[in-house]
Amino acid sequence: MCGIVGYIGHRDAYPIIIKGLKRLEYRGYDSAGLVLYDGADLKMSKTKGKVSDLELKAEKEGTTIGKVGMGHTRWATHGVPNDVNSHPHFSNSGKLVIIHNGIIENYEPLKIELIKRGYVFKSDTDTEVLINLIEEVKKKENCKLGKAVQIALNQVVGAYAIAVIDVEKPDEIVVARLGSPLALGIGENEYFIASDASPFIEYTSNAIYLEDEEMAIVRLNKPIKIRKIKDDSLVDPYIQELQMNLEQIEKGGYDHFMLKEIYEQPSVIKDTYRGRLLVDQGIIRMAGVEDNLEKFTNAKRIVIIACGTSWHAGLVAEYIIEEFARIPVEVEYASEFRYRNPIINKDDVVIAISQSGETADTLAAIKLAKEKGAFVFGVCNVVGSSISRETQAGAYTHAGPEIGVASTKAFTTQITVLTMLALRLAKAKGTMPNSEYQRYLLELELIPKKVEEALQTTNEAAKAIAAIYKDSPNCLYLGRGYNFPVALEGALKLKEISYIHAEGYPAAEMKHGPIALIDESMPVIVIAPNKGHYDKVVSNIQEIKSRSGKIIAIVTKGDTQVKALADHVIEIPETTEALTPLLTTIPLQLLSYHIAVMRGCNVDQPRNLAKSVTVE
Repeated sequence: MCGIVGYIGHRDAYPIIIKGLKRLEYRGYDSAGLVLYDGADLKMSKTKGKVSDLELKAEKEGTTIGKVGMGHTRWATHGVPNDVNSHPHFSNSGKLVIIHNGIIENYEPLKIELIKRGYVFKSDTDTEVLINLIEEVKKKENCKLGKAVQIALNQVVGAYAIAVIDVEKPDEIVVARLGSPLALGIGENEYFIASDASPFIEYTSNAIYLEDEEMAIVRLNKPIKIRKIKDDSLVDPYIQELQMNLEQIEKGGYDHFMLKEIYEQPSVIKDTYRGRLLVDQGIIRMAGVEDNLEKFTNAKRIVIIACGTSWHAGLVAEYIIEEFARIPVEVEYASEFRYRNPIINKDDVVIAISQSGETADTLAAIKLAKEKGAFVFGVCNVVGSSISRETQAGAYTHAGPEIGVASTKAFTTQITVLTMLALRLAKAKGTMPNSEYQRYLLELELIPKKVEEALQTTNEAAKAIAAIYKDSPNCLYLGRGYNFPVALEGALKLKEISYIHAEGYPAAEMKHGPIALIDESMPVIVIAPNKGHYDKVVSNIQEIKSRSGKIIAIVTKGDTQVKALADHVIEIPETTEALTPLLTTIPLQLLSYHIAVMRGCNVDQPRNLAKSVTVE
């Protein structure tokens, strides 16, 4: 959840750390802080609020000098967001300082024991307990910082990505990870530390991603040494070349990252199927699927595990895979799956979906599925992420960095990958006529152009509707079949960034409860393309209209029947039914965006949320 960044080298650390924190602020923005070694001592500034608040405070306090330093942007877990609970945290002696992303679950008994030994705590955080535990070990064992960190981490339970500096040895930073991501950038006579590679992309394209239960000592002008935390064994570092560029993590002239990412969808969907969807040859070729095709075709069941928007993409995939490949599919919240002793068999295939590839609940669910003998296939966006390394095979979405906390392009690219998977399985199993298979290939290839058309034609309509309903306290989203998950996703987007209560329902379920909410002040967004259960959805719209509900309908271009009933209509291009979610979601994303902007909400950094949920 939190973002951490560090630097040791020949440059001034302050601008690198501040810029890095701004790029990591999507991970948490309750508070921020930094510490620098100025050549004589460790100097710290920290504050409740945004990184911009920290920048003002640090410059006022003169905390800007040093070639070694680290910073932190926080999503609060233990302790309310305030100056004191902000990171970094010093040990009681003031000699050790730490930044931490994660949760130390057994911090309370550790804290009680440390208090008995005379330690005093200023904050309510679990992190301050950890740094004092490290200090106690270092003092008791009379050992170097790296060893003290290793011993201390073998005593804690939880998740962490940490960086620690000792004022007595300021030419090194000790880092470690378990369950929270940590990347090391390798430059010329300099090293970078961060939760992801975005803080150092313009300085180096070489990075090491620490694995779980690994630690490293990052020393100036010396090669990085990586060791296992449990047994101290050496690990050969694997340096990989980064596949992102600076342009991808800048706004590119858009007011918000979310809007930029909405408008990137035509190009990133194309990037997702590029080299995989070969229409001229009539084939789909995905290495992770081809290499394990027998496991998929022999699967008695596919279980999809995910959270949030990725879960909604999984629900769309359930409809598509069952329809195309005739394999039973179950979609599970990863957070529930991991705790309910699920029945998993060796002939099951588990598909784990995550934009970041670092979602804690999904990672834990993957490990559980592997323990039970299932084949686990990952769908994620971030190359080198934990899920990409933990799964046995997978497919990247190639959406590029998604900075806005509310996922947009992640959703459509995940659906694209899963649609290609379903089509490849249908071809292998012979469950779809070849003519229909070829038609789907052609139609999928056309989707980017149709998404681009939807963006051009629906934005102004969404903006106008947003102006009318921006102050509504509640909103209902209805869809059927493939578009029921889109209704859930549309409601989630509105909740996330505008703080309006919204619910998504299957349209037919409206009569089983939600219809009681409908009156003249209730906007109801109905997804009603002309494919599938169109007549049934029209009947649902008539039921809403008879109760004076305000109807906002997403329809296929040229529709007349729904247009005659609805208060507002947004048209999308026509496509085959199974691919409609890739188009119907576009106006819902834009509607949520414009409502949030008009309400004065922080679109890219909505309250209480973080982009990558790396803690429970």
